[in-house]
Amino acid sequence: MVQAYILLNVEPGAEGKVLERLKTLDLVSEAYVSYGVYDLIIRLSADTMDQLKDVVSHKIRTTDQVRSTVTLILIEQ
Repeated sequence: MVQAYILLNVEPGAEGKVLERLKTLDLVSEAYVSYGVYDLIIRLSADTMDQLKDVVSHKIRTTDQVRSTVTLILIEQ
């Protein structure tokens, strides 16, 4: 299993609307509004790296009102 946190910046005032849209994606296991440098934090859980990359590239980054993203891929120790 591949897991990642995605940190997002969105248009001002769009946090709630974008959060609700992202919660509907199949691979999203957690989603939160954040105060600080990033507006939203979501956690993805995928079976493969390709699935994860597809969701980030084609579903999250292309969501209306998303300005930028940072992807933090989690590894086991």
